[in-house]
Amino acid sequence: MNDFLQTPIEYLKGVGPQRAEILRKELRIVTFEDLLFYFPFRYINRSQYHTIAELPYLDSYAQIKGRIIQINDKPLGKQNRLNVKFQDHTGIIELVWFQGAKWIRPLLKVGTEYQIFGKAKIFGTSWNIPHPEIIELEKVKNETGLQPIYSSSEKLGMKGFTSKGIEKITKVLIEQLKNRIPEIIPDSILNQFRIISREEAFIQIHCPNNEDNANAARLRLKFEELFFLQLEMLMRKQITMSKSKGHKFMEVGNYFTEFYANYLPFELTSAQKRVLKEIRKDFLTGHHMNRLLQGDVGSGKTLVALLTMLFGIGNNFQAALMAPTEILAKQHYITIKDFLKEMDIDVQLLTGSIKKKDRKIIFDKLESGKTNILIGTHALLEDTVQFKNLGIVIIDEQHRFGVAQRAKMWKKNTIPPHVLVMTATPIPRTLAMTFYGDLDVSIIDELPPGRKPISTLHKFEASRLEVFGFIKREIALGRQIYIVYPLIQESESMDYNNLMDGYEAITRAFPLPNYHVSIVHGKMKAEDKEFEMQRFIKGETQIMVATTVIEVGVNVPNASVMIIESAERFGLSQLHQLRGRVGRGAEKSYCVLMTGIKLSKESKKRMATMVRTNDGFEIAEVDLELRGPGDLMGTQQSGELDLKIADLSKDGQLVSQAREIARQLLTEDPLLELPQNHFIREQLRKIMRAKPNWSQIS
Repeated sequence: MNDFLQTPIEYLKGVGPQRAEILRKELRIVTFEDLLFYFPFRYINRSQYHTIAELPYLDSYAQIKGRIIQINDKPLGKQNRLNVKFQDHTGIIELVWFQGAKWIRPLLKVGTEYQIFGKAKIFGTSWNIPHPEIIELEKVKNETGLQPIYSSSEKLGMKGFTSKGIEKITKVLIEQLKNRIPEIIPDSILNQFRIISREEAFIQIHCPNNEDNANAARLRLKFEELFFLQLEMLMRKQITMSKSKGHKFMEVGNYFTEFYANYLPFELTSAQKRVLKEIRKDFLTGHHMNRLLQGDVGSGKTLVALLTMLFGIGNNFQAALMAPTEILAKQHYITIKDFLKEMDIDVQLLTGSIKKKDRKIIFDKLESGKTNILIGTHALLEDTVQFKNLGIVIIDEQHRFGVAQRAKMWKKNTIPPHVLVMTATPIPRTLAMTFYGDLDVSIIDELPPGRKPISTLHKFEASRLEVFGFIKREIALGRQIYIVYPLIQESESMDYNNLMDGYEAITRAFPLPNYHVSIVHGKMKAEDKEFEMQRFIKGETQIMVATTVIEVGVNVPNASVMIIESAERFGLSQLHQLRGRVGRGAEKSYCVLMTGIKLSKESKKRMATMVRTNDGFEIAEVDLELRGPGDLMGTQQSGELDLKIADLSKDGQLVSQAREIARQLLTEDPLLELPQNHFIREQLRKIMRAKPNWSQIS
């Protein structure tokens, strides 16, 4: 039965070898099964008619009926443009064809009644319908169902694969389906959730009788997609746990005990203690640890990372911490060196800018085992970086690293090191279950004592002088200020403030000798950037004008104000990260979002969310709703999912249900060996064969 679905698409009536090639190139449709999974993105009710008078108020395709009252052929360069006046009892509208006029013209007759289908657009001061579908009214069949609309392109259209063309070949396939689509989900699950059969779902997604049937088909296919995704995640985790040998850290170790007893800078929060217990438990299992640590900005992840590394060092292993940027790597290095200054632990920094002779010293110490902790950027992935006995790897801001890159750290020891990946970007629960469903998840959900909530204000350009006055008052109190811009050089297509103009304006408003201003951006030389950073860190400058290079890795407790210029240009996650650069000292801190007066609906919602809450997880949920999972996780990660119908920003409840059912299924039948799970096992094998097993190093 499955052989039918694997039939090459060229053998479908109406396709053939040449048209099959364009389907393969443009849509990756190679087999009958691929075409079935090319779903319509919306439907149009073809049984419903609108009037011409209603068209300007409809933001969608519509169907009208009436008669042609005039036909005009107008030359348009070498082509003819066809203009037709069309009338119903409410008014007149123009139908326009810019292409194919010579084919359409012979079909049209003045006085004849037609059915028209298209989308009305305004041109100048009048409305028209460009390139409508047109058919004589007496030839119209009574349409009772919904017409599916498929994504197409100019290249596809030239080969006849407009939405209508795709619909036509899909109907040919649907007519051949009867009893050829095996059910892959057990009846018990279908009945529990009142889900229709797989075959019926394919029929109703492409040829629905009504809206309820279309919705039932979407529910079934979404559930199937999410169910197998969660099953795959849990199965990979199960396989990893059964096969992966990990280093056992039997001892808490003297290094951990000494630091905890004598040098801990502040009392750990209960959330930090809980996470450390979860990590310690992993170290005792004899299996490889594969854990995701989520924690909001300033929640104390770095301290948890250090204590985790001390577990490893106390058991005679080395530790590595990898960060995505040199600024962040240096910040971790400075912070951890300061934490450990009273202890006999060797910490080294390796980045791309480290000189060759210094690199050789680092490599030698690392290979001999003299270095306990190596902190660095992507430079840690190089083959020349050889550890004597690497036992624990911490990966910070993990979403900035590709899976294959992280895999290289996995190979730095004969028995792979334990892996803890951290993110300061809270991940909505739906995404955590989907992108990181094969990892154990720990969450630090409280801030250290003494951290005060940051007050966030939204101001328009008209309030510029008021904001400058506020900055001067804060500086008079001994505080420091960040001012962040989205652009380095002026963009002709966007009228946003940019960094260089902003810097000049700030130096005019805050002149020497009373005020000193630093500037930092990504195009500066590393040494110049470092010089300016250090001036601000030492308090020699009161204002830091910067781009988002300061989004992570800058820790200045005396900085109490974050001004974000053109804040509408930033995503919620980035705004939240930038806000987290202040509020690190004992003083009250502020974040001011500066925007233009004209804001989109989404921008207004982002500003209102930032003003309302400091909760990173709440912000992440709104960000998911506004931007979708692809933008949130990055194209590299979201591309690995390749979801065809489910939407993680809208189907959170379905994700949870699918995961729970998958978990129950594997609890009852860990290897999917029961007869009723045969088709599930075969489908899962098919899915897993198509992907590399990255689960062990995610």
